[in-house]
Amino acid sequence: MVIAIDGPAGAGKSTVARAIAQHLGFAYLDTGAMYRCVALAASQSGRDPEQVARDARISLSGRVLLDGRDVTEAIRTPEVSQEASKISTDPAVRAALVAQQQSLLRDGDWVAEGRDIGTVVAPHAAVKVFLTAAPEERARRRAQELHADESTVLYEQTRRDQQDAKRAASPLVQAPDAVALDTTELTLDQVIEQILTLAARAEVTR
Repeated sequence: MVIAIDGPAGAGKSTVARAIAQHLGFAYLDTGAMYRCVALAASQSGRDPEQVARDARISLSGRVLLDGRDVTEAIRTPEVSQEASKISTDPAVRAALVAQQQSLLRDGDWVAEGRDIGTVVAPHAAVKVFLTAAPEERARRRAQELHADESTVLYEQTRRDQQDAKRAASPLVQAPDAVALDTTELTLDQVIEQILTLAARAEVTR
């Protein structure tokens, strides 16, 4: 079974996806980390991002490893985030990483999170959820996570939202058959409970 969780930054995708995976004993796929790895490797080596996306060996089992090197913290810097945002608009980079993601999801049970899981990476996922929240709440969460200025985060977030929605390759849109969950006023436990209910229903109908 594949549970696809999509949504914009700050909606709670990573926290929720990890919790769901742990609860169900599923593997967890953070597709955003893959784009960050490519951005980091390309910026450090000067190589073309498309080539890096094809050649990089990325492991996401617990710690994030890039060609055998632990980059768990290195890929979370604002600079890498900005570069990842840029390369994510490159159709060739997306094609290379989507192929890797689809290969991983082909076997076993997964909770995959990103911006195009339910629409492109795993369109036949048993459960599709589109998480969102009010822009101000998303910025507050992100600023708290990054120890950054909230107004700056909100500005960058708005720019990223527009970029994600308008890009030609795999734009950020809700899949027609996805369940929308607004997490603005929901606790983490409430969000998890709703998704686990969806997963249980999907399991029954398989």
